[in-house]
Amino acid sequence: MTGFDLTELLAERGGERYDLHTRHLNHQLPRMLHTIGFDKVYERATGAYFWDSEGQDYLDMLAGFGVMGLGRHHPVVRQALHEVLDAELPDLTRFDCQPLPGLLAEKLLSYAPHLDRVFFGNSGTEAVETALKFARYATGKPRILYCTHAFHGLTTGSLSVNGEDGFRDGFAPLLPDTAVEMGDLAALERELKRGDVAGFVVEPVQGKGVHPTPPGFLRAAQELLHRHKALLIADEVQTGLGRTGDFFAYQHEEGVEPDLVCVAKALSGGYVPVGATLGKDWIFKKVYSSMDRVLVHSASFGSNAQAMAAGLAVLSVLEDERIVANARHTGELLRSRLAALIDKYELLHDVRGRGLMIGIEFGRPTSLALRGRWTMLQAARKGLFAQMVVVPLLQRHRILTQVSGDHLEVIKLIPPLIIGEREVDRFVEAFTAVMDDAHGGGGLMWDFGRTLVKQAVANR
Repeated sequence: MTGFDLTELLAERGGERYDLHTRHLNHQLPRMLHTIGFDKVYERATGAYFWDSEGQDYLDMLAGFGVMGLGRHHPVVRQALHEVLDAELPDLTRFDCQPLPGLLAEKLLSYAPHLDRVFFGNSGTEAVETALKFARYATGKPRILYCTHAFHGLTTGSLSVNGEDGFRDGFAPLLPDTAVEMGDLAALERELKRGDVAGFVVEPVQGKGVHPTPPGFLRAAQELLHRHKALLIADEVQTGLGRTGDFFAYQHEEGVEPDLVCVAKALSGGYVPVGATLGKDWIFKKVYSSMDRVLVHSASFGSNAQAMAAGLAVLSVLEDERIVANARHTGELLRSRLAALIDKYELLHDVRGRGLMIGIEFGRPTSLALRGRWTMLQAARKGLFAQMVVVPLLQRHRILTQVSGDHLEVIKLIPPLIIGEREVDRFVEAFTAVMDDAHGGGGLMWDFGRTLVKQAVANR
């Protein structure tokens, strides 16, 4: 036995968490959390809730950016990990074929019967990188098309198909890829006619702003791509595994069968990072065309036993507990109750999304008093009003949410897929109270808005 005791270490030094990050990690993270009052100390978590040191519960409507699809510490996933550790499997020998990767691939492919093979990596961005490489090699063409405002990851390849300049600035040169507006089939066809496009990567529901693809767009894009011998790549890293009320979000549109599908996040069960790229047989056979190319694309930790066990357990829970149906039903309930508030609040302009991926958009009010306050915020930095809503939801109502993207007046809700009517009631009641405060000229809320304005001006 060694002298290492994790429980003792956390008890002794856990209180240093923000100082440790400031000194040794991304120093802007604790600074940002302190500024907006998110510098909480959470001590434990289960399902859709956190608890702080005083025993107060917090409702999680963020789910670790979608990772915690089953909530935190689901007992089935936890038990599977105990079992795989206790089994002492000969993991990652690199020169054998363990059963768990094959079993997880088989199960994943059962949800996408038009696809044939899987590559396992460690994250969503790796899943996208794999798809980009496979599309280029399989088609012999260099260029990938993507949507403006898209998010596909932050490694260099996936960053090249990231539609936000804020993420791309300072990291050039990137790959020579091209953005088109989501829904613009004419622009897509113009680029395809150049003859050098390997594929088009798209989120069926765009994470930034929560924008579903327009009806019929994916099917029409698929037909255009195949006519020009290019591939449709569906990025389901956040939308997959039931998030939108179908197992994959592209399944909302009849006849859509992507050539490559990227998944990650919720497949981990919130425990062991895992990413997967599903694809057609002919694509994989082109990439791995001979024994000389057997390791032409691989990942050191890909297909590890813990990740595979977590993934198998997650898929089992999705079926046994009817998680996808719950996401559809609860998402519709939450979205309809929020949409009913649009006529009540002039600052609330739209509620959209699919399943438990919902965007709440705010916009310019009509009344003179509110318009003046709104203009003050917009002049300093777009997106500050949404932040003004997010902060009291946490501070006063103990609900964790996020602004959907930089310079956006949109809150994104991506809670664990296990939530039900109790959580819907809690969120809608809290959101209503915050909006009442905003429309009533609530001093605390608009005082905080002025603080945000000062901070935004100072950061220029």
